[in-house]
Amino acid sequence: MDSIIDEIKNRLDIVEVISSYLKLEKVGSNYRALCPFHSEKKPSFFVSPSRQIWHCFGCGKGGDVFKFIMEIEGVEFKDALRILAKRAGVELKPQDPRILTKKKRLYDICEWACKFFEKQLHESKKGKEAKEYLKQRGISEESIRDWRIGWAPETWHGLSEFLIKKGFKKEEIEEAGLAIKNEKGNIYDRFRGRIIFPIFDINSQVIGFGGRVFGEKEEKTVAKYINTPNTPLYDKSKVLYGLDKAKTEIRQKDACILVEGYTDVIMSHQAGVKNVVAVSGTALTPYHLKLLKRYSDNLLTAFDMDIAGDSATKRGIDLAQKEGFNIKVISLPEGLDPADVILHHPEDWKSLIEKAKSILDFYFDNAFSKFDSKTPEGKKEIAKILIPVLKRIPNEIEVSHWVGELAKRLQVKEEAIYQEMAKYQKEKEGFEVEKEQVKEEKKSREAKLEERILCLLVRFPELFKEINLESLDWFSEKPKEILKKMKEEKENFKGDGLTPETKEYLDYIYLKSEVDEDFPEEKKNAVEELQTSLKELQILHIKKQLNKLSDQIRLAEEAKNQEKIQKLMEEFNNLSKKLIEFK
Repeated sequence: MDSIIDEIKNRLDIVEVISSYLKLEKVGSNYRALCPFHSEKKPSFFVSPSRQIWHCFGCGKGGDVFKFIMEIEGVEFKDALRILAKRAGVELKPQDPRILTKKKRLYDICEWACKFFEKQLHESKKGKEAKEYLKQRGISEESIRDWRIGWAPETWHGLSEFLIKKGFKKEEIEEAGLAIKNEKGNIYDRFRGRIIFPIFDINSQVIGFGGRVFGEKEEKTVAKYINTPNTPLYDKSKVLYGLDKAKTEIRQKDACILVEGYTDVIMSHQAGVKNVVAVSGTALTPYHLKLLKRYSDNLLTAFDMDIAGDSATKRGIDLAQKEGFNIKVISLPEGLDPADVILHHPEDWKSLIEKAKSILDFYFDNAFSKFDSKTPEGKKEIAKILIPVLKRIPNEIEVSHWVGELAKRLQVKEEAIYQEMAKYQKEKEGFEVEKEQVKEEKKSREAKLEERILCLLVRFPELFKEINLESLDWFSEKPKEILKKMKEEKENFKGDGLTPETKEYLDYIYLKSEVDEDFPEEKKNAVEELQTSLKELQILHIKKQLNKLSDQIRLAEEAKNQEKIQKLMEEFNNLSKKLIEFK
């Protein structure tokens, strides 16, 4: 197993892997980003290409590329191994199905289901009709295969029976969201008589499906679209359709275009505009925004927005504005969606994107088009729409600009706008971004001092002469192991031969010493800080010993062991004198 892990690590660059999830900024020899594991405004997440590690100095999480995938994808080690092996082009030996993780079983079910639907589209009579319909809608054969579009036959047990033959249990098929259990405890297929759009995670693994009605069902009163329900793999509030294919383009263009439908995404990619994703059967959620923040702060929306309403779509856009996204609105011809525009005039889609208005321009133009800005009533209604929008702008300079614009167009004083804004009690949003409190690692003062001392030593190796044999006892195990190794190897110190846990700790120390901006630049200042830190560490060590002796004296008194009490008291007094000398 270790050889496979090493091979994967050797083939992959941690910077390249992490940059497919986060926007990394080069800082010196390292990279930094906003941490994806807790909310923060100043980047504290760092990646070291030389040591192939990452660490967040805000929440304390860190490790190698495997640990990152486990954290970001929320998977176990075996799943992270599979994800990275696929990325590295390393073939894993088949495993005993009995020891596969639960998530891996669900991934396999979804993959087999996708293959089943694909085959039905290309080979069954009704599937071929559905395929012809897709082509009439402008979706090419290449896109059908790239996006793995399929067909669910109008049968009650076609997929279920197929999956059972592949060795999956009924309970697993139901848990994957592909079957429904009836009152008698039997299962039947969830998707029947529908064109199937597989939904992929960020690594292009199938995690769910969207089914569009087609054929006879279209004439009946059934839902046009149905989706996989929430499962251990799929949560529609956290998935963006097409992000696996669009993420690189989003980062390169530093913008993401949000649309509503699967076909909108597919047709846009087909037309050459590939930084496009769709919400998956729901409105834009806080989780979507958190995900998009990894790639860009710029959003373009092609949604139908009613600015005066209280729709979930508008609340999502309002929340994106509050979270600091730069938002533009793509205005579509009335009654058309992006897929319709692309079908007839692909170049018009690109033109509409280029002409997208900023969200504030969009709001202003719409508000002023709905009411007469020359009447008191009209002014009031316009202000009623726009003041909440202004209150959500996080930047004060931008607020000032738009307050001036509103005052000018309403022909009122800016003070009046500010007064109305002050009176406005911001409505409670329909949802809030999931905020994780920044959980600083609860490190003891000793641990912090040990880190500081080691960081000073790796930055200024010549200071190691300040460390004597007695001072090694003041340190805990990992720092002590490193210091002993430093003493042995001196100027040739590389950290070879350390235990894996200590080596990981040393890598963290090196990274911290490189990115911490609060380090002394001059050797003279470093010497002073090292001596101060060593002195404080020694004081803490003495206090710890005194506490330990106090406990031993108490136990000796309870046992009435006078000889031991006397010996312990002598030790206690000697240490107390030593402590007084420091003051």
